[in-house]
Amino acid sequence: MFHNLHKIHQKSQMMYRRYCLHKLTCFCKHFKRLKSSAPKPGLKDEPMQNIRNIGIMAHINAGKTTTSERMLFYSGFTRHIGNVDDGDTVMDYMEQERNRGMTISSAAITLHWKKHKINLIDTPGHVDFTVEVERSLRVLDGAVTIIDASAGVEAQTLTVWSQANRYKVPSIVFLNKMDKPRADVEKCLKSIQDKLKIKPLLVNFPILDGNRVKDIIDIVNMQKITYDFEKSSEGQIFSIKDLDSKTDPELWEVATKCRNSLIGNLSDYCENIADRVITDSAITAEDIDVALRNATIGRHIVPVLCGSSLKNAGVQPLIDAVNHYLPSPLEKTMDLVQFYETDLCAYAFKIIHDKHRGPLTFLRLYSGVMNLGEIYNVNKNCKEKPSRLIQVYSNEYHDVNTASAGNIICIAGLKKTQTGDTLTASKATAEMAAKNLHHLRKQQGLTEHDPDEFPVLGGINIHPPVFLCSVESESPSVQRKLDLALECLKREDPSLTVQVDEETGQTILGGMGELHLDIIRQRLLTEYKLDVYMGPLQVAYRETCEGESSWEETMDTMINNVQQHVVLGMSIHFSLQEKEFKHVKLVQSRENSLEKLHRNQLKAIEIGIKSAFSSGPILNFPVIDVEVELYKAEIGRSTTEAMITACASQCVHKALKEAKAVLLEPMMKMEVTVDEDNLHAVMADLGKRRSHMENVDSEEDIKLVHAITPLSETLGFSTVLRSNTHGMANFTMEFSHYEKMSEIEQQKAVNKAIGIF
Repeated sequence: MFHNLHKIHQKSQMMYRRYCLHKLTCFCKHFKRLKSSAPKPGLKDEPMQNIRNIGIMAHINAGKTTTSERMLFYSGFTRHIGNVDDGDTVMDYMEQERNRGMTISSAAITLHWKKHKINLIDTPGHVDFTVEVERSLRVLDGAVTIIDASAGVEAQTLTVWSQANRYKVPSIVFLNKMDKPRADVEKCLKSIQDKLKIKPLLVNFPILDGNRVKDIIDIVNMQKITYDFEKSSEGQIFSIKDLDSKTDPELWEVATKCRNSLIGNLSDYCENIADRVITDSAITAEDIDVALRNATIGRHIVPVLCGSSLKNAGVQPLIDAVNHYLPSPLEKTMDLVQFYETDLCAYAFKIIHDKHRGPLTFLRLYSGVMNLGEIYNVNKNCKEKPSRLIQVYSNEYHDVNTASAGNIICIAGLKKTQTGDTLTASKATAEMAAKNLHHLRKQQGLTEHDPDEFPVLGGINIHPPVFLCSVESESPSVQRKLDLALECLKREDPSLTVQVDEETGQTILGGMGELHLDIIRQRLLTEYKLDVYMGPLQVAYRETCEGESSWEETMDTMINNVQQHVVLGMSIHFSLQEKEFKHVKLVQSRENSLEKLHRNQLKAIEIGIKSAFSSGPILNFPVIDVEVELYKAEIGRSTTEAMITACASQCVHKALKEAKAVLLEPMMKMEVTVDEDNLHAVMADLGKRRSHMENVDSEEDIKLVHAITPLSETLGFSTVLRSNTHGMANFTMEFSHYEKMSEIEQQKAVNKAIGIF
C-alpha cells in the first residue's frame, strides 16, 4: 500500500514539474517576443520619400496575417514567427481574433526594411468587416493584394479591389500558397486580367521541390533565390545567384522569355523602355524597376510576385517590391489638402478604446506637424486637447513628442472626434483653408458655394446594416453600463448602428452579418463584462413607393404670441437615381417664387424630408429610391426653422402613405465552391431559397456557383451546406442590392415582424 502511495507521489511530482516547465517555456517565449516587439528608442524619422503607408488586403484565409507576421520577423521586429492557428500573432491581438483564427479589426504596425519605414495595416478578409478595409484604404498610399494561388481571384478579392480603386490606391499582387496542389500561376494571371480588369505583369516565379517552394526566380534581375531550409526552416538563410545560360539553359530560356514579355508589356507604358526596344539597346534591371514603379503608381499595371508565406518562401522579395513599386506620401496626393498649405491637416480614420488610455484615435498626417498642443476638429467645429502622441506597434504603444506629414500616428485624449473627421492646428487655419478654397472656386466660376464652408477630407463609404437584433441587459441597473459600452463600440465601429425603438423602448443593434453581431455580443461579455440577451436576427428591409403622390400640408398656430405659418406642397415618385435622399428638387414657376427661399429655410425643409424618410409607412424601415419635388412654399416672416422642418416631415409622411409603398429586401451575391458530385444538391437547395442563378463556372473538377439570394433565406445556409456536401463545399457572400418583394413575401415579412406566424 505504502509502495503504491510512493509511486503516486512520484508521478504527481513529475506531472507538476512538467506543468511548471511548460509554464516557464510559455513565459519565456512571451517575454522574448515582448522584448523583441518593444519599440526601439531613438529611431530616426526617415525622409518622406522613404516612407510607405501600405495595407494588406485579400479574401478570407488567403494568408494576410501569415504574410504580415513574416514581414515583421524578417525585418527584425520580432524574433518569433506568430502563427494564426496557435493564436500568438502580433497583428491579431484581440482575444476574439485569436480564438477564431481570423482578423476582425485592422491592426497598424511600423517596421523598417532597407532604409525604408513601412507603416503596415493588416485588414480583415471577411465580408462582415468590410468597413475596416474601407477606412484603412482611405488613408493608405499603396496596397498588397494577396491571392490564394490555388483559387485565383475570389469574391472578397473583388470587393477590396473595388474599394482600392475608389480611393485610387495602387497595388502589387502576391500569389500565396504556391505549394498547394492546385496552384497555377497562368490561371491566376488570367483571373486577375479578367476579373480585376488590370494588366498583371509577372515579376518572379517559383520553382518547387516536391510540395515546397525552394527557389524564386527574379525576372527583373535574372537571378535565382535559393532557400536553405535545412539550415533555417524559417526562411532566413538563402543565396542569390545570377542565372547562367550554360549551367542551366532550360531555366535561362524560361526566365529570358518571361523577361522579354515583361519588357514588351512595359513598353506600352514607358517611353524609355519603348525607345530601347526600338533601338535594340540594353535594358537594365534599374530601367525595368523605374518603368514598373511608374506604371504601378499610375494604376496601369499590377506587378505579380509568388511565394508561400506559411512555408517562409518569397516574402523578402515582396517587401523589396513594396519599397520599389509602391508610392511614397509625396507621390500620392489627397484632394483639399493643398488648401491647408504647410499647416497641419490630419484625417481620423480609426478609433479604439483602451482600458487604461481611453479612446485612441488613429490619424493620417497629410501636411504639417502634430504635437501635444491644442488642435481643431473641422467637422465638429470644436477644439481638442491631445494627452499623448503614440507610435503604434499593433497592441503596443511608444510615446513620441511630434509626428510629421506622411506618417500614421495614434493620439490619446480626443473626446469628440469620430471616424472621418478632419483635424488641423486651429480654427484660424481652417478659415484660411476655406478662403483658399473659395478663391479657387471663384476663379473657376463656381458661384453656388458657401464661402464659410471648411474644406474637409470626406468620410468613408459605409453600407447600411443588413441585420437587426434587440439587446437587453440582465437588469435595469446594468442598462447604463450597456449604453456606455455600446457607445464605445459604435464609436470604434462605424458599421454598427444603435437605436432605441420609440414604441417598445428596446435597444436595437444593426450589423453587417451574423458574425458581426456575434462578435459584438462576445466583446460585450469579455471586454465589458456584460452578459446580455440578444434577440433573434431580423432582416433590415428598406421601403419605397411604386406610384406617385402629391400632398399639401399647412401649419398655422400661435406660439409664445408669435404667429407660425407655413404651407408646403410636395410630390414624390420612384427614382433609381435617388438611392438616399440628399436634396429636394425645386419646381419653380411664377406663382410659387421658390427662388426667394432662404438657404436656411430650404435646409430646414430637407431636414424634415430626411426625418420622414427615416421611417417608412409599412414597417418603419428607411425609405430609399424616392425623389421629392417642392412645388409650393408659403412661409411666414416669423416662422421658425423647427416649424418648417415639422411641416415638411408631415407633408412627406402623408405623401408616402398616399403612394403605393412596398418593401425592398437585401439581396446577397453568393459564390459556392463545390465538387461536381454535390453540385445538384447545392443547386436544389439554392432554388428553394428563392435564389437567382447567374452562372456556374468550372475549374477542373470544382464548380463555382454564382447566385443572387435574399438575405432572409441565407440564415442557416452554412449548416445545410455542410450537411448536404459532407463538409466538401464552402461559400462566400456580400451585399449586392435591394430588390422589390412579391406581395406574398412582403406579407410574410410583415406578419413575422408584428409577431403573427
